[in-house]
Amino acid sequence: MARARARGQSRAKGPKRSARAPKYVYGFANGKAEGSSALRDLLGGKGCEIAEMTNLGIPVPPGFTITTQAWASYRTGGKKQPPGLWAQVLDGLARLEAAVGLKLGDPERPLLVSVRSGARASSRSPRARRWRTGSRRWRDGWRRVNSRRRATKTCTR
Repeated sequence: MARARARGQSRAKGPKRSARAPKYVYGFANGKAEGSSALRDLLGGKGCEIAEMTNLGIPVPPGFTITTQAWASYRTGGKKQPPGLWAQVLDGLARLEAAVGLKLGDPERPLLVSVRSGARASSRSPRARRWRTGSRRWRDGWRRVNSRRRATKTCTR
């Protein structure tokens, strides 16, 4: 390093870190997770434990965790998504689709996603909220893949 400076050379400066959005989405798939139990406050209890199980090689379906920091930014930012969150979620979804070979909303090979709330900072009443899981095309595709009618009905509640 000292020699480079002595010759008048300088290291190239990378982009400023403060300009980038914080990391809000941590993925896990194929035995590798971006998080660990050291990130419990950031990933919440369920998120860090899933990351640990993945890193230990325990079979865990692929997915991603949205951080508690994202929720805190939403609450303090006037109930608006923090900048960069949606792009990270879409990237996480694309990695999830690639890992399982299915696509969200695809009527032929639909991807079923489970949404869980497990963070310390979470919405007050997650059970009071209903998640719309898809259209009739999606349900028809799911029925073709999974012949159990009750499973299809359960997935769309």
